[in-house]
Amino acid sequence: MAPHEAKRYNERTASERCNSRLKEDFGGRSVMVRGPHKVMMHLMFGMLALFADQLLKVTGC
Repeated sequence: MAPHEAKRYNERTASERCNSRLKEDFGGRSVMVRGPHKVMMHLMFGMLALFADQLLKVTGC
């Protein structure tokens, strides 16, 4: 695999891991609200929780 292809592969797998954690652990699979604005807010709260979880893992708290 060429170096530029390897970089793209690693970025893609990182985004897929993020999407998977959002769906499995932070409520992305079972959205129980209607309307595009409410769904976006629900998913953004999930992303905020995912970010906080990753930040705590990195800092070791």
